[in-house]
Amino acid sequence: MALSALPARAQNAGLPGFADLVDQVGDAVVNITTSSVVAGRTGGPAPVVPEGSPLEDFFNDFLGPNGGGNGPAPRRSQALGSGFVISEDGFLVTNNHVIEGADEIMIEFRNGVELPAELVGTDPNTDIALLRVQSDEPLPFVPFGVASDHRVGDWVMVMGNPLGQGFSVSVGVVSAFGRSLSGTYDDFIQTDAAINQGNSGGPLFNLEGEVIGVNTAILSPTGGSIGIGFAMSSDVVVNVVDQLREFGETRRGWLGVRIQDVTPEMAEALGLDEARGAMVTDVPDGPALEGGVEVGDVILSFDGNEVEDTRGLVRVVGDSTVGETVRMMVFRDGGTETLRITLGRRETAEASATPDADGETPETAPPAVVLGMTLTPLTDAMRAELNAANVAGGLVITQLDPVSDAAEMGLQVGDIITEVTQAPVTTVADFQQRIEAADAAGQETILLLIRRDGNPRFMALSIKD
Repeated sequence: MALSALPARAQNAGLPGFADLVDQVGDAVVNITTSSVVAGRTGGPAPVVPEGSPLEDFFNDFLGPNGGGNGPAPRRSQALGSGFVISEDGFLVTNNHVIEGADEIMIEFRNGVELPAELVGTDPNTDIALLRVQSDEPLPFVPFGVASDHRVGDWVMVMGNPLGQGFSVSVGVVSAFGRSLSGTYDDFIQTDAAINQGNSGGPLFNLEGEVIGVNTAILSPTGGSIGIGFAMSSDVVVNVVDQLREFGETRRGWLGVRIQDVTPEMAEALGLDEARGAMVTDVPDGPALEGGVEVGDVILSFDGNEVEDTRGLVRVVGDSTVGETVRMMVFRDGGTETLRITLGRRETAEASATPDADGETPETAPPAVVLGMTLTPLTDAMRAELNAANVAGGLVITQLDPVSDAAEMGLQVGDIITEVTQAPVTTVADFQQRIEAADAAGQETILLLIRRDGNPRFMALSIKD
């Protein structure tokens, strides 16, 4: 049977039409041009950044050939990006890296109208910035949607100003959710809709015309779209924007613990039914300590939200209100306990230096080999060498059998073992007693709390031959 072209209507059967959607939301999408005065250059290459990085937009300042300039005199540089209006009174959202360092920000609407914008606030952690323009007339705007209500494979549409070409549209599907690039609060939607330089800060729409993501980055060996783009989820952006709008800055909740993911080996050693939650490795002065949290606790739920891993806990705590008292369920000593924690503010805590704690030095004892590790008590001289000024007690691994389970599990020379089976150790005899007790109880693994370069973490170690 001969092949023939199908009528256009038949070809498009079952596919969404995007033209009406473009008309519905297009007037709320804007081009952003920023400028700033920078020190003059005497020539040489332009700044080098990884291809496909969001920073490429920031350094897209239209340098002359070879990054030239004719002398050391200051000059004005420009950068391009995208954004979208979220209220009729002129609030706009874009990426922080689009406007970072700018002293002038101009907004161009689809109809050609240009307005100067003022910076309301930024959040480098999520690469979000909030701007505002003044207009005599109410502005067209678009609402946020709930990203988590969508599924992989759902249609999405990107709008913005790619490569300075002006208003442009591309379409694709949601390729994945929950992507993390490098940030603490990362929750990126991956899409195959074309995102290029200049699209940064623009919206990722669903078919209802709701913004479910802010286009932020691409993965590309060439700097152009290869179908792997990332938009910060609206589930994160909405809370950030609300705080920037109200306070001009973020005010994230702070629990005040160091945590790590629970591995299956750690779950077995603890008696947990499955590897989930966030295990507490350190409790400095702060809300958690005041609320009764202890090293070795596994946080299973926070304010009614199940905690699957450390990333999930960090996000739900950060989204919580500063000063709020919440219920937190922890797994401790084979059972669960519910604690009440009054949250602090993360930004305030990060600006404060953590005081060092003085530790006692155990009596000098000869090294001994346990489970392939040569151990010796921590001394003052070792504290300085191992960045352990705030560590009280513990055993230092000075040698390690390369074919031992300890080496296979990732322990290293220089690690400081401060707890075994969630009890402090200061001597090798302490360690051996913990092993004997675990073996008598039928355990095959024990839980170690170690310090490496000042950072605590738990590790599960086999005690069976």
